[in-house]
Amino acid sequence: MTDFEYTPIYSLFDFKNIEFDKISKDYISEVQAGNSKLLKIDAKALEAVSQKSFSMINYFFSKSHLQQLSNILKDKNSSENDKFVAKKLIENAVAASSGIFPLCQDTGTASVIGEKGNLVLTDFDEKKAISQGVYNTYTQENLRYSQLLPNSVFEEYNSKTNLPAQIDLYSGKGRSFKFLFVAKGGGSSNKTFFFTENKSVLNFEKLKKFLEENIKKIGTAACPPYHLGIVIGGTSPEMNLKTLKLLTAGALDHIPHEKNNEYLALRDKEVENLADNICLNTGLGAQYGGRYFCLDSKVLRLPRHGASVFISIGVSCYAHRNQFAFIDKTGIFLEKKEKEPSIYLPDEEIDFKSPVHINLDQPMEKIRKKLSELEVSVPVLLTGDIVVARDIAHAEIMNKLEKENYMPDYLKNHPVYYAGPAKIPECCASGSFGPTTSARMDSYVHKFQEHGGSLVMIGKGNRTPVVKKACSKFKGFYLGAIGGAAALVGKESVKKVEVIDYEELGMEAVHKIRVENFPAFLVTDDKGNDFFDKS
Repeated sequence: MTDFEYTPIYSLFDFKNIEFDKISKDYISEVQAGNSKLLKIDAKALEAVSQKSFSMINYFFSKSHLQQLSNILKDKNSSENDKFVAKKLIENAVAASSGIFPLCQDTGTASVIGEKGNLVLTDFDEKKAISQGVYNTYTQENLRYSQLLPNSVFEEYNSKTNLPAQIDLYSGKGRSFKFLFVAKGGGSSNKTFFFTENKSVLNFEKLKKFLEENIKKIGTAACPPYHLGIVIGGTSPEMNLKTLKLLTAGALDHIPHEKNNEYLALRDKEVENLADNICLNTGLGAQYGGRYFCLDSKVLRLPRHGASVFISIGVSCYAHRNQFAFIDKTGIFLEKKEKEPSIYLPDEEIDFKSPVHINLDQPMEKIRKKLSELEVSVPVLLTGDIVVARDIAHAEIMNKLEKENYMPDYLKNHPVYYAGPAKIPECCASGSFGPTTSARMDSYVHKFQEHGGSLVMIGKGNRTPVVKKACSKFKGFYLGAIGGAAALVGKESVKKVEVIDYEELGMEAVHKIRVENFPAFLVTDDKGNDFFDKS
C-alpha cells in the first residue's frame, strides 16, 4: 500500500474563541494504563454536563447573539418593525433569564454531538448517561415534551420526557470529551431545504438566482431574525445535512474563507455577502417588515461526487439554543452565557407606531368590525379571552365537524391562537406561551370559517393562499404574533390558563387563556389584503 496525503473535510470542534465556565470537578479521575495516562469519566459526569447544558440553553443566550439583536436597534436603516421586534426579543431574553420561563415554548428536540478522545476511559453506556441528563432537565424544569413515539404507522403518543434525544458520538484524539448540545424547535427544523442540483449551478449568476428564489421561501414562521446556513456539496445527502446543522449552530465558524491546507471544506465570503444582501432585501425583516430577515449568513463549500451538487439551506431561529462543553482532567466546562441580557436594551426609549387596542370581551362581530377598520401590518394589543388550539385539536374538531356537522362555540365566540404552552411554573399563571407555525392549520381554515369558527386567527408566519381566499369570502382575519417572545408573553400578557376541551391531549389540548396587551400585527384582513403579498 502506498502512502497517501490525508486532509480532513473539516474538524468538529475548535474552542479557541469560546469562553467557558467550570461547573464541576467531580466524577473525573486519571488512571495509568501501561505507558498511557487515561482520563476516566464516570456516568454522572455525562449526566451532569447534559442536564446543565439543556437547562442553560433554554434560558440564556450567548453574548454574540444578543449583540447582533442589539445592533438592529442601533442601525439607522432598520425599519420600525425591525426595531420593535428586536426590542421585544431582547426583553424576552430578560424575562427568560430568571430561569423560570424558557426562551421559547417549543423547548426543542434534544440533540447531542460529541467527540471522545482516544485516551478517555468510560465503562458505561454513554448515550444512556447523556439521555438521563436530558430526562432530568425536561422533567424537572418548566420545559415542554415534544417527542411522539409510534404505536403504529398512524398512531402515536407523547413520551412525556422529551426523549428520545438524538445523540451522535465520534472518536477523536487526546484526554478530553467535547460536546455540542442543541435544542432544535420544530419551526426552524421545518425550514430545512435540500436540493440535488448539477454542475451548472456552480456559477455565480446562476447560484445568485437559485438563492434569490429559495431563501425567501423560508418565510417568517421559524422566528426570524435567523442565522442562515447554506452548504454546497457533500459526499452524500446525509453528510450535507449534518454539516448544515453544525453550520447554523456556529460549530464551523473556524473554517477559513479560502482554500487552505488544513481542511478540504472552505467558507466563501463573496457568496456569504450575496446571501446577506438577499436577506436584507426580502422585505420580510424581523418578521413583519424591514431589513433583518437574518442576523448573518454562512456558506460552506464541501467536496462532492462528480454526479451531484447537493445544496441545503437552513436556519437557526431567534431561539439560538446551542451550547459547547467539554470534560478534561480539570473538570466539566460549559460555554459561558450572558446572565444579564438587560444590558443589551437601548438606553433611550424608541418611538414606535402606537398599537391599536382591541377589546376581545365583546361579540365576535364587533371584534371583526374593529379589525376591518385597520390596514394590514398595523400593530395591535389584544385584551380578553382567546382559545388556544393547534394541530391535533384541529384534526379532532374537523373529524367531529365532518361526522356531526358540529363546530364548537368556543371557536365561534373567541379568536383562536395557534400555540402549545410550556409547563406552568408553580409561581405563575402561565408558562412560556409563544405561537406555533400557522401554516400547519391552513387546510382547516375554509371549512372552519364556513361554519362560523376561526374567524380571527393568531399565529406566526405566512399562510398559503387558501387562507387569504377564505378570509375574503367569510370576512375573517389573521393576526401575526411575535415568534420567539414566548417567555415575555407568558410572563406579562397571559393572566389565566384553563383546559376546556380534549384534556387527554396534554400540550395539544384546547385551552382558554386570558390576556392583557398581547402584542400582534394584522397580517390578513377581510378584504383579501395580506402583508406578505407586499414583501
